Amino acid sequence: MDAIVIGGGIGGLAAALALHRGGHRVRVLERAPAFTEVGAGLALQPNALRALDALGLGDTVRARAAAGPPAGIRRPDGAWLVRNDVAALERRFGRWAALPRAALLSLLLDALPADAPRPGVHVHEVRPDGTVTHGAGTETADLVVGADGLNSAVRRSLWPDAPPPRYAGYTTWRAIVPGVPVGETVETWGRGERFGYARLADGRAYCYAMVTAPRHTVTGIEGLRRRFAGWHDPIPALLAAATDDGLLQHDTYELPDLPAFTAGRVALIGDAAHAMTPNLGQGACQALEDAVVLGRALGPGAAVPEALRAYDRERRPRAQGVARRSRRLGAMAQRSAFPLVGARNAAMRAMPAGLYARSLEPVLGWGGRAGRGTGALGSGE
Repeated sequence: MDAIVIGGGIGGLAAALALHRGGHRVRVLERAPAFTEVGAGLALQPNALRALDALGLGDTVRARAAAGPPAGIRRPDGAWLVRNDVAALERRFGRWAALPRAALLSLLLDALPADAPRPGVHVHEVRPDGTVTHGAGTETADLVVGADGLNSAVRRSLWPDAPPPRYAGYTTWRAIVPGVPVGETVETWGRGERFGYARLADGRAYCYAMVTAPRHTVTGIEGLRRRFAGWHDPIPALLAAATDDGLLQHDTYELPDLPAFTAGRVALIGDAAHAMTPNLGQGACQALEDAVVLGRALGPGAAVPEALRAYDRERRPRAQGVARRSRRLGAMAQRSAFPLVGARNAAMRAMPAGLYARSLEPVLGWGGRAGRGTGALGSGE
């Protein structure tokens, strides 16, 4: 089978690798002049690592990444709202891994045939029969995978009347900073503001901030330093070590539910299908799941339209459900009215032990093979 993947981010390269390992010919069309990942750090949760196991990269990622489940959620003064038993979380779900996004992108690229990545190709239109029109002409494939992100040209081609992405109400900053020791993965909740950080394997720290604000609100590092100056250590130190050059800011968008992830010989994956808020840290994780399920559905002898319908049946309820959970969590985390924040914090402190872990089961319990087990691609099963 001949496949075209449109979009060379983590989801697109993972889908290309899944198809390649299944014995299919694949090429990846990327609009940018080079395959680079726009982003800072990446927290891969256990379901994502199981997806990477199925792609043959799980152990490599574990060896190169810092480990550790989230330690919990704190208030700006440092008091704990939720304190996790990290050992119990790891026993229950498996490893967490934090690494730069660019590192995972590089591993995926290296696992593909040298002639698969094709940068500098701007796709204009895709048709359900597998025809792709781009700046260099027209190509046709047995399968087209739309992995071209939030503003997907593939999605617009096939679902022109679908609602556009909607603003979630807050903007997000991300950075990787050196020289500040970070021992645990922590997120801190204030009033309409959050800050999180995690250790990377090379000693640097990945950190991020979220602030309720109108769209297109631009704030540099000095503004963030002032905003979070009174928060607990090491937050001021992390911001002191960050620079405007290394700071990424993006308004936070999500995609309303699509009626389908597939049409004819075309499938959507990742943000093109189900862009979600970052509150559960599941955006890249769900894209990796998509890639594995798509590759498995298109096993030896599979008919493309039927295989894509099976992919849609498995992935759409799952990914859209995770997106809804993420949206609800963000609404609670971004509360800014004083009485509501007080009630939220009191409820979190009173949460029974083990409830947090149970709440993660529907998200992290995915196993890589029809929801259970790890599975391998290319086996025909």
